[in-house]
Amino acid sequence: MRQELMSLPKTLADDVARNLVMVARLLDEDPEQAYAYSRVALRLASRVAAVREAAGFASYASERYAEALAEFRATRRMTGTVELWPVMADCERGLGRPERALEMAGAPEVHKLDKAGQVEMRLVAAGARQDMGQAEAAVVTLQSSELASHAVHPWTARLRYAYADALLAVGRETEARDWFAKAAEADHNGTTDASDRLAQMDGVEFVDAFDGSEEDAAADSTGTADSTGTADSTGTADEKAAGAEAEDGFADADEADDAGTADDAVTAEDAEDAEDAEDGEDGENAEEPATGDDGGAPTAPPAAGDDDLTDEAEPSSFLDSPFRAPAPGGDRD
Repeated sequence: MRQELMSLPKTLADDVARNLVMVARLLDEDPEQAYAYSRVALRLASRVAAVREAAGFASYASERYAEALAEFRATRRMTGTVELWPVMADCERGLGRPERALEMAGAPEVHKLDKAGQVEMRLVAAGARQDMGQAEAAVVTLQSSELASHAVHPWTARLRYAYADALLAVGRETEARDWFAKAAEADHNGTTDASDRLAQMDGVEFVDAFDGSEEDAAADSTGTADSTGTADSTGTADEKAAGAEAEDGFADADEADDAGTADDAVTAEDAEDAEDAEDGEDGENAEEPATGDDGGAPTAPPAAGDDDLTDEAEPSSFLDSPFRAPAPGGDRD
């Protein structure tokens, strides 16, 4: 793809590349947005085969099968490749033409496909058989050496899953369960829901324990609030009255203690004055307050304050998006 984009001017190639990157990122998560980016790339470089192929897959993911088929055919004319033959046949299924998909499954182009492409073509043919109501024929179509192999390939889980689903459609539930289990063993990337289908057949139901704990917590908090409210509403007037009386008693005791302390202080001062008069002392021998070095009142050392923080945090930098996101469902060519 990079080599194909090198035929474009530098600035234009960068813009097309950015849109193609967004198509790849959003194809599984947001097909509609991926389709919008693909239309932008298509308007910029419609003569580049990689752009036409990306636009085809974006249209296919968003179920625009007519547009996808047109883009795949254009890509095939530009490159002469047959790798897109299975997905082109599946577009025929999407357009309601399973007979055409079966014709493509028997075409000479199938023999030019690699092993992965031949398996994809077999899956499309089996799906076309099911679309036509030929469930038994779909089972026979999927029976192959690839299905019987114990080796695990990127397409193994999907092939086993399709075979299990076809068996289930004809009522062979025991065999279907076994093949769903085999599909789950080979599905390391989670491309199928074989584990869920297997659990469904076994009657296993999954319960979210977290939701139950939240309900229990809510019930506990409700009960606590009710009990708290009941306790507050019981005997409130009596408790307030008792508290007021206790505060009055504490106030009287504090006043009595203050009065006794004052009387003791006066008696002690009179005794000291009488003793000083007898000894002929002046009675005003108060110690002089301590002075500082300059004769004045001592000064406390200045409090050590924190230095002013003058360094400000650097603002976080970021790269602006090099292109503007297109509106979903953009203009079609």
